[in-house]
Amino acid sequence: MDSVLSPSVKYWLNFFHPVLMWLLLAISLYAAYLGLQVQRTRNAQGEQKKELIKGRYNIRHYQIGSILLALMVTGAVGGMAVTYINNGKLFVGPHLLAGLGMTSLIAFSAALSPYMQKGANWARATHILLNFTLLGLFVWQAFSGVQIVQRILTQA
Repeated sequence: MDSVLSPSVKYWLNFFHPVLMWLLLAISLYAAYLGLQVQRTRNAQGEQKKELIKGRYNIRHYQIGSILLALMVTGAVGGMAVTYINNGKLFVGPHLLAGLGMTSLIAFSAALSPYMQKGANWARATHILLNFTLLGLFVWQAFSGVQIVQRILTQA
């Protein structure tokens, strides 16, 4: 496949995905914090609950989660696209497979929102389980991605 992109552009495209993913890892940690605050608010009583409600954690968690969903899917597709543009193929290995799994997990997690809004505790528990699994995979992905970036830098 002949690419119309210059070698310089193709090289720098390699760093779009890793930078975006590290940013999303940080945002994911913030989303987890907000989710824990939502849970605290739900379980609180009296004045403590009134004070926690002022933080609007539920709204902020939902908004950050929506942004994460959009950017994670975009970043995953973008990472695969750049790999294909630069190499003419995808490298099927643990990093790619875990990334595809993460993309599926975040989609399933987000799909539970309507059920959680209606008070379904099974959906809430599943959402939490999926997201903590996602977060664990995300941390592993971040470090395995650093190894890939190091290979790219040594080949330059």
